[in-house]
Amino acid sequence: MTQKRADSSRQVAILLSLYNGETYLDAQLGSILAQTHPDWTLYWRDDASDDGSRERMLMFAAGPGQDRCVEITTRHERLGVAGSYAHLLDAIPPTPYVAFADQDDIWEPQKLEWAIDAVSRRPAEKPTLYCARQYLTDADLVIFQESAALRRRPDFPASLTQNIATGHTVLLNAATHRLMRNNPPPPSVLHDWWAYLLTAAAGGDVIFDNRCVSYYRQHAHNTVGATGSFLRRGWAAWRRGPKVFMTIFRSNVTHLLSQPENLSPPAQRLLTDIAAARTFPGRLGTLFRYRNLRRQRFSETTVFRLWYLFSR
Repeated sequence: MTQKRADSSRQVAILLSLYNGETYLDAQLGSILAQTHPDWTLYWRDDASDDGSRERMLMFAAGPGQDRCVEITTRHERLGVAGSYAHLLDAIPPTPYVAFADQDDIWEPQKLEWAIDAVSRRPAEKPTLYCARQYLTDADLVIFQESAALRRRPDFPASLTQNIATGHTVLLNAATHRLMRNNPPPPSVLHDWWAYLLTAAAGGDVIFDNRCVSYYRQHAHNTVGATGSFLRRGWAAWRRGPKVFMTIFRSNVTHLLSQPENLSPPAQRLLTDIAAARTFPGRLGTLFRYRNLRRQRFSETTVFRLWYLFSR
């Protein structure tokens, strides 16, 4: 039975980049098809897979997803995750809402409905991003944990230190999509964090849903996984060390400062002060002035502040 399509003001463009994802792809597509919000179009591209991902997607587009799938074929080379989603964002037509999908996760049936209900309450002209918690599962979808709830409200200073917007839970309004058009993320930053940074920097709204809206499969081939244990996350950060993190931190600051037309006055002041703080006393002063330049946990904030103070 075909569901009645909703009015055009609630249309969703779902973006999906494929890369060697044939193992779990059918389950994700099935969960998109089962959404209680029916008015969606799936825009997808294959990022030079060497398995059967594209063939499986074409079968879906010709069958259950008929007339609801659009393949983006303007570039055929491997772009990587961030590059592929940036290309999709540039290629799709203007749409009231944009959602990111991953090839190996599963959505709750109400995922789009919950997200649109939340975002539609905000002014359409204001950049808005919705994200949520997930069930962390093994490769067979056995749940071992729920992702962490937020301890602090997301805002722009916090967005510079940590991404809380997990890609496959994200839904953007058209105003945030406009910020992202022809505006790819800096090196080593994925599309979800960049969406969060741009939305917050523009003075937009970031909505975090405490419900789990998806099943986030953890397996050997995740591009980015979620380490459920706080100790494991801490150990991974310690092994990476400050250099990688601070390089990304500075790159985000530089890229945002290069587009002042997209910055709110508070964001402009913060970024300018960070860029100007080149000495230990200057950085210490920045931390005192901007107490929200912090992460979700006290211990993580302590590590970030030490790395920031003593980085070269």
